[in-house]
Amino acid sequence: MSSLRLSTLCRAALVSGLISGGFVPLAHAARYHRLTGSPNGTYRIDPDHSLAWFTIGHAGVAVVVGRFDKMSGTYTFDSAAPSRDAVAIRIAASSIDTDFPMRDHDLRGPDFFNVREFPTISFRSTRFKPQGAKTGLLYGRLTLHGVTRPVVFHVREVGAGEVAALPKPWGGYLSGYEATTTIRRSAFGMAAYAGMIANRVHLHVNIEGVRTAR
Repeated sequence: MSSLRLSTLCRAALVSGLISGGFVPLAHAARYHRLTGSPNGTYRIDPDHSLAWFTIGHAGVAVVVGRFDKMSGTYTFDSAAPSRDAVAIRIAASSIDTDFPMRDHDLRGPDFFNVREFPTISFRSTRFKPQGAKTGLLYGRLTLHGVTRPVVFHVREVGAGEVAALPKPWGGYLSGYEATTTIRRSAFGMAAYAGMIANRVHLHVNIEGVRTAR
């Protein structure tokens, strides 16, 4: 038997074994479906399924995308008493990643995030204004590079409900949101290379939370 024929048979046997071993049910469970349960409750942000990222213009000809790999926090929603809604997020500034180590080193330095002096980026909400059943405006204060400014995020609920297919600490009653806003980096004391790097930064936050209390 040729080595090519043997390799083909081995691959076929491997695929058959994976399917019979339970990978099909897992794939079925992972299919995207929008849940509709009430999101009311207090949630712990799941860092493994949440992400803060940004886009910024470079040299007037392109867009650079970056992300922060370490995020934590909580949020609470109460549809009966929206004044109780609250969001608190903390991000490790040193976890910035633009897929270019040399640039990331510079961004952590004194010309930009200065992570030694200002290790944490934080957001704390002040109020939430619904704009429909699944969208709204989240007002709050963003602290970046040691400067705190008011910002407004546009928020959309992606889904909420019981997700039994995932084991703890990821599974249980979950809810997910995406939020966007735009800031001026100069307003937070980061004006370096103004002729090369855009001043406007588009922020994106994708959050998945595990409910810890009703």
